[in-house]
Amino acid sequence: METNHRGTETQRINRVTKRPLSPIARDPLTERVIGAAIEVHRELGPGLLESAYEECLVIELADVGLAIKRQVELPLRYKGRDLDVGYRLDLVVDGRLIIELKCVERLLPIHDAQLLTYLRLSGIRTGLLLNFHTPVMFRGVKRLVL
Repeated sequence: METNHRGTETQRINRVTKRPLSPIARDPLTERVIGAAIEVHRELGPGLLESAYEECLVIELADVGLAIKRQVELPLRYKGRDLDVGYRLDLVVDGRLIIELKCVERLLPIHDAQLLTYLRLSGIRTGLLLNFHTPVMFRGVKRLVL
């Protein structure tokens, strides 16, 4: 339960199922990151390169005290061998959240597959796809959990 601006309690509702969100579905870390992404989008709007949004998002996340690693190498292990095939995670926050940044017209299933693969290979359970090429940032956010 939350308190709204008039002092009454409200439940957070899943916009698709119209059911209340369970405590498991709520994640304070992803909420903080989404808030930071919205702030960056408010300041810059759509239309820039991923690298610009990455720089600004790192500033916002650092300002709220989160530990951020950028462009983290992700080796591929194949039949007992580590292969350096150039996979990089855009951002890893607090060692438990992968952020994959996009600047595309719309998110596609291949973007989901990419992030899910990164989650599986890294052992991290939660990831956010953040697409900054949207008029309203909230529409460019997708949370995936293994």
